[in-house]
Amino acid sequence: MKQLLNRLINQESISSEEAKNVLVNISEGKYNQSQIASFLTVYMMRSITTEELRGFRDALLELCIPVNLDNYETIDLCGTGGDGKDTFNISTLSSFVTAGAGVHVTKHGNYGVSSACGSSNVMEYLGIKFTSDTDFLKRSIDEAGICVLHAPLFHPAMKNVAPIRKELGVKTFFNMLGPMVNPAFPKNQMVGVFNLELLRLYSYLYQESDKNYAIVHALDGYDEISLTGKTKVISNTAETLFEPLDLGVKQIQQSEIFGGNSVKMAAEIFKSVINYQGTEAQHNVVCANAGLAIATAKQISHKEGFELAKESLVSGKAKQSLYKLIELSK
Repeated sequence: MKQLLNRLINQESISSEEAKNVLVNISEGKYNQSQIASFLTVYMMRSITTEELRGFRDALLELCIPVNLDNYETIDLCGTGGDGKDTFNISTLSSFVTAGAGVHVTKHGNYGVSSACGSSNVMEYLGIKFTSDTDFLKRSIDEAGICVLHAPLFHPAMKNVAPIRKELGVKTFFNMLGPMVNPAFPKNQMVGVFNLELLRLYSYLYQESDKNYAIVHALDGYDEISLTGKTKVISNTAETLFEPLDLGVKQIQQSEIFGGNSVKMAAEIFKSVINYQGTEAQHNVVCANAGLAIATAKQISHKEGFELAKESLVSGKAKQSLYKLIELSK
């Protein structure tokens, strides 16, 4: 590790194979906490390369406990987090709206590290059970259209890193990896990233896959479609610059999608939106994201996907999906 750290501190990069080996060694407890913290910190000071990101991803996919849901055509909606915007749980709400529209979802999520309330925090608060039991996950998809894959249950190799990430409390390259290491290996994916550089890196790596994907970054810094301005979208079919008017909705203010600073507040917003009792801005931003996910899975236009998302939310199908999953968790 000492040798690697010296190279990285000297602005050198490491190969995919070396990056992969580091994560495998971390999982086997071969380094102490100070070495791991230093390794994470280096990547906050310099950009990660495509090779390094590929190596880290490959290690986590190799070390994860896979879950076989191949009989389902699913999508994952997951952002990297780390955008420092503290929005409400847009991608988690969008996941239930997507499920309500008849597209099966395998939602990969975790507790918040750099935000007040991550996907897993809000779902746990609402009473959703986290499990790696395949039968329960299949039943969840069958009855609720969605299952939740709580990252720590499928990535036990990362238990040595979790406390260090929590103590650091800032985004690390593990934020970059979350969306890429879904243990169900879904065929469709909608991913939000926190900067344009990462958007480019992701697009290189996703081009090598056989997935239907849409990678998004709002130009004012969000890791999702924020409707606060323009959003860059790279998919397996096109590269576009999206703006709210494309969906016939108006641009909104950043304050309108703030998520509060506690899990309780986040859960209150979550419940009001899923019950279609939120604000117009909240409903539109959720449907814009769910709409792109639906469009990605069904290979239709974003506008058509947006209409299906609205129908799912307004009709209460999204809400049924959530409450069914809560009921199954009891």
